[in-house]
Amino acid sequence: MKKYLPEGKIFNSPENRYYLQSERTMAEAMAQGLILEGHAVLCDSEHNIIVELPFGKGMIPRSEGAIGIQEGKTKDIALLSRVNKTVCFKVTDIVHEKGEVICRLSRRLAQEECIERYISTLTSGDVIPAKVTHLEPFGCFVDIGCGLPSLIPIDAISVSRITHPNDRFFNGQDIYAVVKSCEEDRICLSHKELLGTWEENAALFSTGETVGGIVRSIEPYGIFIELAPNLAGLAEPRENVRVGQAASVYIKALIPEKMKVKLIIVDVFENSVFPSKINYFITSGRLTKWVYSTNECYKNICSEFV
Repeated sequence: MKKYLPEGKIFNSPENRYYLQSERTMAEAMAQGLILEGHAVLCDSEHNIIVELPFGKGMIPRSEGAIGIQEGKTKDIALLSRVNKTVCFKVTDIVHEKGEVICRLSRRLAQEECIERYISTLTSGDVIPAKVTHLEPFGCFVDIGCGLPSLIPIDAISVSRITHPNDRFFNGQDIYAVVKSCEEDRICLSHKELLGTWEENAALFSTGETVGGIVRSIEPYGIFIELAPNLAGLAEPRENVRVGQAASVYIKALIPEKMKVKLIIVDVFENSVFPSKINYFITSGRLTKWVYSTNECYKNICSEFV
């Protein structure tokens, strides 16, 4: 069973289901020190997390709910927000109380192991899986393993500018990210480098096509319309167009030496489309340098990972 993935990734695995099925198999998991996942159904008045089990009840005491809770470095909202979601844990004890089997669990221990054996080994440029946990105007918070959080700043989400991370992501979405830097116990992430260069994105389109896009910016000299997260084109000014609207556009020209896409707006309308599936060009490995610019263009847009 894979370890140290974002919470929810192993919940439905055959191995996880096996260990959750009985007191005996949970004792096996405790003896082996395994990290399991279960469904948190309740956070009681003392902020202990109750986990649903087929044969009894699992309980994560408040102090074991997350790293930093006991010390006051982590707020209790980190526990309350787990209700009706998947939580990871290690089994620390199995007891019988009033005829009921109660498994004492620790999410904190799972997180500490994740830090020691996985997160501490990450280096700048590593491409990792992540899961969107919540969105703020300034960026996207993600789970990078066992519920441990990291942030993708809004300007690192894509080359095409967005007004809010919910233009690109939704809560619970599985994504990939690249480690930008490691500062003590904090991992800083980026995302745009995984979405392709100008040339890679432009290759998905051809002059003469009419395609869909999203209005991202309106300037006195024209309207920027996103064709892909890392590719936007410019159309001539037009009245009654607003940022966030959907558009159908005719591709007039693709100009690699200037990294420009010339567009003609065919129509604009309200955007009711859920954030589309992200087309990743990179999903694994390690980056040392990523160059967005074309060879012909005088602009040099790149990211270095050192």
